Amino acid sequence: MQYGFFFDNARCTGCKTCELACKDYKGLDASRTYRRVIDYEGGTWETSPDGSVTQNCFVYHISLACNHCSDPACTRVCPTGAMHKDDLGLVWPDATKCIGCGYCTMACPYHAPVIDQVSKKSSKCDGCRERIATGSKPICVEACPLRALDFAETSELLSTHPECASSILPLAEPEYTHPNLFINVSDAAAYASEHGKGHIANYDEID
Repeated sequence: MQYGFFFDNARCTGCKTCELACKDYKGLDASRTYRRVIDYEGGTWETSPDGSVTQNCFVYHISLACNHCSDPACTRVCPTGAMHKDDLGLVWPDATKCIGCGYCTMACPYHAPVIDQVSKKSSKCDGCRERIATGSKPICVEACPLRALDFAETSELLSTHPECASSILPLAEPEYTHPNLFINVSDAAAYASEHGKGHIANYDEID
């Protein structure tokens, strides 16, 4: 069995409700977040001799957490086996085995694992596995006011959203870890992908 996230890039307004709901539910301090919203923007404008302005500017938002990859880089580099996939396909660290080396944080192209500065151990999105066990959705999914997020078995997501992509700019190429992420691509993201231009406006990098 493998679970994954669906993200509707065309619906997301970048409100960060998902991010804050996760921090509140997991009791995270200011230095940690398991889900974050990336603002990606780009484009230029030109002024014609007659004073009219043409532009190709765009902006879109990406709600990003752990993608519970089929071939997670974090588990490959973990020296103790603390970072592992469970029988639901969810990736999370066993605190009894974690030594806080930080290799998982460096290896993950989505920078999903973070080191808890109190426990000195790795921590990250675990898909709200305790909620999944009771038949509920992850807290970020239930909190989204635009219903831009969903979480289900990958077979269900593939059936419901057959035209989805698994990456948009500025995310890593999916071949690296085979993320279980299904994205409905917005027109703005399709334009950015075609023209290869843009930048992350609210982070220096995806971490």
